Amino acid sequence: MGELPLDINIQEPRWDQSTFLGRARHFFTVTDPRNLLLSGAQLEASRNIVQNYRAGVIMPGLTEDQLWRAKYVYDSAFHPDTGEKVVLIGRMSAQVPMNMTITGCMLIFYRKTPTVVFWQWLNQSFNAVVNYSNRSGDAPITVGQLGTAYVSATTGAVATALGLKSLTKVGIPVTNEQGQRLGYSVAAAKQGIFQVVISRICMAIPAMAIPPVIMDTLEKKDFLKRRPWLGAPLQMGLVGFCLVFATPLCCALFPQRSSIHVNRLEPELRAQIQEQNPSIEVVYYNKGL
Repeated sequence: MGELPLDINIQEPRWDQSTFLGRARHFFTVTDPRNLLLSGAQLEASRNIVQNYRAGVIMPGLTEDQLWRAKYVYDSAFHPDTGEKVVLIGRMSAQVPMNMTITGCMLIFYRKTPTVVFWQWLNQSFNAVVNYSNRSGDAPITVGQLGTAYVSATTGAVATALGLKSLTKVGIPVTNEQGQRLGYSVAAAKQGIFQVVISRICMAIPAMAIPPVIMDTLEKKDFLKRRPWLGAPLQMGLVGFCLVFATPLCCALFPQRSSIHVNRLEPELRAQIQEQNPSIEVVYYNKGL
């Protein structure tokens, strides 16, 4: 077996991201909950493999499959723009177990107002952690902006809209096709937020809609009437089953490396790009998750 070539593009996902199927295969790997079981040493080993390969250093005996595995382990735990390690519950691999627990409890404990308020607060607090951990770009986030994000996530739709409006004042990096940074764009940030919101809504619908319908049918059957204690774990399992598929499939609705036409950028940035790179018509950005 010859030495692994250095021209494998691990900057991009393994599968074609111009197709929904390719994006779905990518996100089924990224959101795999088994990645949460990896130790710190395993994460560091994967980071070393990826960083060494990018620097032109190949570990002896490394295969292409092992390289791609290391790339996806690295991507599952480290932010793509900043390189910082993401807090455990903020990783995409935590989406299924965390949302299964929270959504399941929201559906089970809905009869009393205090429990409804608590699980709604916990759900939105978790969303705030996920939003920060998987934010687009590497621009520094101030304490005030973090506070705005958290409050907007936990105090309803109107505050959320106001909070998002405030946060989109921070532009995100846009690049050319080769990945060279061209500047920061608020317009790209707004488009990215819109795409993420659509994905999140679609992601939540199956887990919130399908289990209650199934449970309503099952609760009328003698089997469950004789074993009422099975209701909660069964409903939790149904939520988890929905999320296993809904999470990666809805993340795949839009390309992770999204694009925006230069004409839709801010006038200053548009003029700068057209002056320095007049042939560029489309720029790219990481939309976040």
